[in-house]
Amino acid sequence: MSLILALLAPMLAQVGPFVTPGAPPPPVERRRPAVRAQARPPLQEPSRLQACLDDAEASPSEAIEEAEAWLTTVKGTTQVEPNRCLGAAHSRRGEWAEAEAAFLAARDAAAASDYVRRAQLGGMGGNAALAGQAADRALAALDLAHADAAKAGDVRLSGEIAIDRARALVALGRDADAANALAEARSAAANNSLGWLLSATLSRRQGKLAEAQAQIVTAATLAPTDPEIGLEAGVIAVLAGRNEAARKSWQSVIAAAPTSEAATTARTYLAQLGGPASKAP
Repeated sequence: MSLILALLAPMLAQVGPFVTPGAPPPPVERRRPAVRAQARPPLQEPSRLQACLDDAEASPSEAIEEAEAWLTTVKGTTQVEPNRCLGAAHSRRGEWAEAEAAFLAARDAAAASDYVRRAQLGGMGGNAALAGQAADRALAALDLAHADAAKAGDVRLSGEIAIDRARALVALGRDADAANALAEARSAAANNSLGWLLSATLSRRQGKLAEAQAQIVTAATLAPTDPEIGLEAGVIAVLAGRNEAARKSWQSVIAAAPTSEAATTARTYLAQLGGPASKAP
């Protein structure tokens, strides 16, 4: 192992979105919150739900009170909306177990034939469980969501849920199953850069550097300014002995998102690589 790789080795295993699923995302990654709705057209939401969701963002404690009061007045499928709001409010407060329970209650309240909505809500519940580092429960919820998306015949939604299944599977140490899930994601949700980024990260960890390089190139094509992609691209490059390419990737992370956690990591790597911490954009 070269001196550079020896210096980087303790952190190479820690790079990538598979690490610490409960950690809040970097500030620039608004498209990947810990509990993320699938990238689908928004559900048609009654005005009361939208108001509650707005409150969940601005004042989650008040939204929790509102949603709980709302739940006492409804039954059956009409429990979907207040439970969804309750899950959003608990998520905002970082109360992941409570958010998980609320999202899954919303999923269970949805009409049995409304497979798309059940899949979306089940995915939210699974993501809440992942954020709470309960990967086993996350996988159970995401398996149900995946099955619902398949019943709906929604290939893209199935692929997006497969990305989250891969995160849970990696957390459970089931890398081979995660690789299969990501293969589905790359086929069914080919325009989702996260699927390609996670694929590159997993391939790199498995020592498949050629595959990792091809996958990170696709991820970068889809999201050229994503700092996590630039960070991973640099790690793959340095492992392949392409130090100058690694330096350029990490400098691009700093230029794109100078206050992000990814930029902090990039500066550390650049210091170890012996290059400047940043260049003027």
